[in-house]
Amino acid sequence: MTNIRDLAKMAGVSVTTVSRVLNNHPYVSEEKKNAVLKAVKATRYHKNINAVHLSKGKTKLIGVVLPFTDHPYFALLLKGIAKQALEYNHKLLLFQTDYMESRETEALQMLQQKQIDGLIICSRACSMRKIEEYLPFGPIALCECVKGGEISSTYIDHYKIFMDALEFLYRKGHTKIGYCIGRKSGTNSRNRDKAYWDFHEKYHLPHHPEYIFDQCYDYEDGERVLSRVKEMDPPPSALLVTSDQVAAGIVISCNKQQISIPDELAIIGFDNEPIAGMLNITTIDIPLVEMGRNLVHQVLTKEIKNKEISATLIERGTV
Repeated sequence: MTNIRDLAKMAGVSVTTVSRVLNNHPYVSEEKKNAVLKAVKATRYHKNINAVHLSKGKTKLIGVVLPFTDHPYFALLLKGIAKQALEYNHKLLLFQTDYMESRETEALQMLQQKQIDGLIICSRACSMRKIEEYLPFGPIALCECVKGGEISSTYIDHYKIFMDALEFLYRKGHTKIGYCIGRKSGTNSRNRDKAYWDFHEKYHLPHHPEYIFDQCYDYEDGERVLSRVKEMDPPPSALLVTSDQVAAGIVISCNKQQISIPDELAIIGFDNEPIAGMLNITTIDIPLVEMGRNLVHQVLTKEIKNKEISATLIERGTV
């Protein structure tokens, strides 16, 4: 491949002059500029972008780790990330992990190798200890509360949200409450679970582990949850559902089976997706686009800060 030394030799100028022409430097004579451009055209020369990035220490790329790209929660988060990255003139490199540690590690290694300028982890499988090992190589931001240390985070207080929603259902007369989540192992899921058990302790209510449903991500999972609820004795009278897609599946299944909402089963969804408005589902509005924008800001400004984003209960017809 032709390099700038080859161009300099062909044009009869110095390497410095070639560099100035390629970077549109104004202080080059017209004669020398034309000689360089003629050599560029003759050799079909193109800049080695990787070399340019290496020399500047910047790639203009942000890595984004997320388990799924087709889940509405992560799609909205990614929308905010993409908008802010565009404003900063950066591109995104997506790592869809399906919660596989090996794929998450690939993203961390690219940060180590300076192939990306920073890394946003929307939901992690790796331990915090492992992530912290890569902090010397570039900024990392998480979507969970990380107090202390050198990792930035933009997060929702899932303990508080869950407790507030449970208190809301309790005030409506519900004492047999269950909940649906995607996975039990995440930090946010553990905070929700703690709120759930603390709520039962606070009001001296009996614990029902069978009221907790995991691996709930989409509409079909909502149908599965309702089938299990119908087999229970006694069943829960209300469900907190951490996805509006799953909540929609439950609502539509109830309508098909003539189960009255909210009289027989009350439902609170999460994320305030359009489908929640269409089906009149009470939900928790989480400003995911705002969260995504702030994560990019934290990575590119290298601002080590934990920012909590507020969520709002939107009361509709399912409670």
